[in-house]
Amino acid sequence: MVIPRLCFGGNVLGWTADAGVSFQLLDRLMARGFNFVDTADVYSRWAPGHKGGESEMVLGEWMRQRKNRGKVIVATKVGMDMGEGKKGLKKEYILRAAEDSLGRLQTDYIDLYQSHQDDKETPLEETLRAYEQLIKQGKVRHVGASNYSGERLSEALKVSGEKKLPRYETLQPLYNLYDRGEFERDLQPVCEREGVAVIPYFSLAAGFLTGKYRSEADLGKSWRGTGIGKKYLNPRGMKVLAGLDAVAKRVNATQGQVALAWLLTRKTIAAPIASATNLEQLDQLLAGVELKLDGEVLKMLEEASAGG
Repeated sequence: MVIPRLCFGGNVLGWTADAGVSFQLLDRLMARGFNFVDTADVYSRWAPGHKGGESEMVLGEWMRQRKNRGKVIVATKVGMDMGEGKKGLKKEYILRAAEDSLGRLQTDYIDLYQSHQDDKETPLEETLRAYEQLIKQGKVRHVGASNYSGERLSEALKVSGEKKLPRYETLQPLYNLYDRGEFERDLQPVCEREGVAVIPYFSLAAGFLTGKYRSEADLGKSWRGTGIGKKYLNPRGMKVLAGLDAVAKRVNATQGQVALAWLLTRKTIAAPIASATNLEQLDQLLAGVELKLDGEVLKMLEEASAGG
């Protein structure tokens, strides 16, 4: 499976981007040659009045109306709590959840089906047996993992090899210019050794790396503000932003474009996941994929983000 260098984060579909705006974003994405969309069954269950599946439904309806399913790489996920006991990675549940996702997506196959989070109560082999069945049925083409530790990812890959079961071809971890330590220490060595492609989420640290949030007063700009205030508005966060500001000025780009371009220079990174809620934001994201950073500015970013 060949993927473009940016994956569109579908968590916004049917939530902070209504159906009309979502269709505009997806149309622009395709027109620019980017056809990789990541969603999940649980998106956007957290929103008032939502029950999960909203993102998949919007994506599915868009593909139906545009008649372009064969041109779109669809990634979705299973395992997060959907309520009423619907969660985890037991075989029976995965098979049922996959049918639900296929229905919402209005398709008969999923390109990349991912374990949304580790389920230590379920044997790894049982989970992989479920994926084996789905692949044999033609309902899933590839499988990946998200939010796994390096140890558990290694164990899963070992089980795949020993039992001749489908292997996790991709990993979706938290990784960006601020959040570096856990991935680089624990997960990157495994992904390098095992040839696992990485599609990191929160590539822009929930918008912090765009420079949008610099003080407590900025936190009301979006729904993500409260979480950003708790995590990123600190001396290290300000140092990272200062480094981004300096590099963005030097290369005549936005802070967000620089943050994405930096990710694309990192080992094992296949396609950062980033989302947008309007066309201007989306165009800026896509331009970030084309931005090239030389050794001097990469050193500036390394110094600014050290200790993460």
